[in-house]
Amino acid sequence: MSHVFPRHTKANLPVAERGEGCYIIDRSGKKYFDGSGGAAVSCLGHSDPDVTRAIKDQVDRIAFAHTGFFTSEPAEELADLLVSKAPGNLDRVYFVSGGSEAVEAALKLARQYFLEKGEASRHRVIARRQSYHGNTLGALATGGNQWRREPFSPLMIETTHISPCYEYRGRREDETAFEYGQRVAGELETEILRLGPENVMAFVAEPVVGATAGAVPPVEGYFKRVREICDTYGVLLILDEVMCGMGRTGSLFAHEQDGISPDILCIAKGLGAGYQPIGAMLCTDGIYQAIEAGSGFFQHGHTYIGHPTACAAALTVFRKLSYGLVERVIPMGDKLDQALRDAFAQHPHVGDLRGRGLFRGIELVADRSTKTPFDPAAGINKKIKKAAFEAGLICYPMGGTIDGVKGDHVLLAPPFIIEDVHVSEIVGKLDTAIKSALQ
Repeated sequence: MSHVFPRHTKANLPVAERGEGCYIIDRSGKKYFDGSGGAAVSCLGHSDPDVTRAIKDQVDRIAFAHTGFFTSEPAEELADLLVSKAPGNLDRVYFVSGGSEAVEAALKLARQYFLEKGEASRHRVIARRQSYHGNTLGALATGGNQWRREPFSPLMIETTHISPCYEYRGRREDETAFEYGQRVAGELETEILRLGPENVMAFVAEPVVGATAGAVPPVEGYFKRVREICDTYGVLLILDEVMCGMGRTGSLFAHEQDGISPDILCIAKGLGAGYQPIGAMLCTDGIYQAIEAGSGFFQHGHTYIGHPTACAAALTVFRKLSYGLVERVIPMGDKLDQALRDAFAQHPHVGDLRGRGLFRGIELVADRSTKTPFDPAAGINKKIKKAAFEAGLICYPMGGTIDGVKGDHVLLAPPFIIEDVHVSEIVGKLDTAIKSALQ
C-alpha cells in the first residue's frame, strides 16, 4: 500500500523507472512517448547528460545556501544570461521553485511597487477567462479556470476577468481577425475604466494560452493594443509564460513574436526542463528601482528561492536552448502541424487545429459545422487520455475548453529534440486514441 497522497485517489499509476530521450519507461519495461513533456516541462527530453553533469558538479561544491545570507555563482550567471536574452527592459530576475510561485511573486511585487510609489489604492487585478496562472491562492484567483477556482473561491483575492483572445470561438463572421483582436483587447480598457484606473494594479495574461484552452495563440495586433491600454492607464502588464515560454512556441520568450515587452514576466517549466524545480519572475529596472529607492526590501520570499543546484541545472538548460536548440522548434513544429492537419483537418469531430512551434492544440467537437461541443458527461478528453496512454503516448487532454464546463481539447508539447519519426509516432498514436474514444 502506498502512503503517497496522489493527485487522484482512484488512480493506479505505473512507476516511472527511467527516461531515455523522448521516452519514459515504466517498471514493466513499457515505453511511453512523452508527447506533452509532462505539462510542457521536459523540453530537452529525459536523459540529457550535460544537465545531469551540471547538477552533480554543483552538489559536489554546495547544494544549497539560503538567499538570506548568500548569493551563488549559478544564480548570478543564470540571471545575467536571462537578462541578456530578454527583450525590452526586463533587467532583474527573482528565482522561485515553480510557476505558481512566479505568479505569486509577480502579484506581490506589483502591489508593493505601487505602495512604494505612493499609489496605495492600486490593488485590483484583471485577467482573462479560460486562463490558468497556477494553483496557489493568489495565482488561482488570477486565473480564469472555473472548475479549479470554484471550490476555493471564498479564499481568493478579488479579480475580474475579460474575454480571452480565442478566435475559433469568439470571432464574428463580419469582422477580420485583426478587428476581433482589437475588440476583445478593448474590453481591458472598459474594465479599467469601470474599476477606476487609480484602483487597477495589473493585467495578467498568457501570450499563448496553455492547458485551460489548448494552445490558443493571439491574433495579430491583440497584445500591441493591450500594451497601449496598460501604458495609457499606468497598469502593469504581467505576462505568464510558465507553459508557453522558454522556446516552446519558437522563440526564447513567447511574447517576442507579438512585438511587445511586459513589465513583469513569469517563467518556469522549460527553464529547468524537469531536471530541477525552478521558475523565475523578471521585472523591469523601473520596478526594481522603485523598491531600491524606497524600502529596499521586497516583502516576499521562500526557503528555496535561488537554489544553487536548481540554478546550475537551469543555466545549462538555458544555454542549450539559447545557443541552437530553439532553432529546431519552428521547423519541427511546422512538421507536427502539417502531420496533424493531414490526419485530422477533415475529421468530422476535429473543430480546430492551432498553436505555435511545438505547442499544439486540437479542439474536438460533436458537430464540426456548428462547433457544438460534446456533452461533458461523455468525458471525451478523459477517454482520449486513457487510450493514448495505453497506446504508449503521453498527451495532455482537458475538458471545459469553452467555459470551464463544455469543450474538449488535446494539448501537445513534445521535447525539442524530436525527429521526423517521432512526429509520425505522435500523430499515429493520437489517431488511435481518438478513434477509441469516439467509437
